[in-house]
Amino acid sequence: MPDKPDYLDPKTIDRIANLELRARLVVEGYITGMHKSPYNGFAVEFATHREYVPGDEIKHIDWKVWSRTDRYYIKEYEEETNLQCTILLDCSKSMRYGSETDTKTGASKGWSKFDYAATCTASLAHMMRQQQDSLGLVLYATEVRLNLPPKNHPSHLRLLIHELEKAVPDNRTDVGDVFRLLAEQIPRRGMVVLISDLFVDLPTLTQSLRHFRHRRHEVVVFHLMHEHELTFPFQDNTRFKGLETPVELLTEPRALRDSYLQAVDRFQAEVRKACASSGIDYVLMNTKEPLHTVLANYLAFRQRTQRVGSRR
Repeated sequence: MPDKPDYLDPKTIDRIANLELRARLVVEGYITGMHKSPYNGFAVEFATHREYVPGDEIKHIDWKVWSRTDRYYIKEYEEETNLQCTILLDCSKSMRYGSETDTKTGASKGWSKFDYAATCTASLAHMMRQQQDSLGLVLYATEVRLNLPPKNHPSHLRLLIHELEKAVPDNRTDVGDVFRLLAEQIPRRGMVVLISDLFVDLPTLTQSLRHFRHRRHEVVVFHLMHEHELTFPFQDNTRFKGLETPVELLTEPRALRDSYLQAVDRFQAEVRKACASSGIDYVLMNTKEPLHTVLANYLAFRQRTQRVGSRR
């Protein structure tokens, strides 16, 4: 009997066209598990009492306490998992980079940056669904194209993945007004995850992310870059075409490689520094790296830092 294929092998996952299946394989193999939320809410495990205030639901009043004290107290519970997360997914044209088409069959031969980002989003959605967390999705370019508020329901997960499969990257990136408006529309403190190639000027990006921090959201930036953008492997004379601007440049790549790589390293360092100064996690994602490895490493980092923080 032949061996079963290793579905977690990156090359195998690359060949799976179904986004939901790809995401499920990533999650089931690497990042499943439950966690305790640091927030309090109405759930299954009793945490504490607090005094009733107008607007609280009467059904949460502890009548036994009232019978002893003649005062109204609300039962508060600790939810096992009640995190609300919103993923901001870049749908600009530059996210198309990396897809290749077989000239004979017309089939896709590789993942674009958007394919990688969509699989990452779907994987996080599966993980949070298993943890009974709520996940929302925002697709944006120059404006918000889709805004699904955070929910935790199987039908919501199916809708989210359906919207990811329909999405076509288009237009240029603009986060200034987009992020300011979004920060005002997320009512509850939670987590905001940005997945983007960050083709935007740094001051605008920094100020835009601070809108979420000012509202006390935890912010994570997944900086997504294609292997070609990180290594510039081109050898022969190459015509480069702008995906977000109508610019073409025919050049000899070897003459540009050193200065290009220096500029990329400098930009990454500046983004990392800007994120650190605002208390934002920064994670570089190389599309050549297996997605499950990138996510597992980041989650392990979060667990380590949370343990350190809890001991202080």
